[in-house]
Amino acid sequence: MTESVKGPASYFPSIEKKYGRPIAEWKELIRSLTLTKHMELVSWLKAEHGLGHGHANALVAHTLAEESGK
Repeated sequence: MTESVKGPASYFPSIEKKYGRPIAEWKELIRSLTLTKHMELVSWLKAEHGLGHGHANALVAHTLAEESGK
């Protein structure tokens, strides 16, 4: 039995399907920005790329968690 994906990563399949970019590309984009605060990054993704709040939040949360080693 496979374990279901939980947390921010559970949004990844729908993000890729809806916005047409792989998750790795979104993470690279987030890491390339000079913005560092969670909500600044979420707001940027929403304004510049039209992501919904939940999708933007999931991408930022997962990327920042990776960066901090959590």
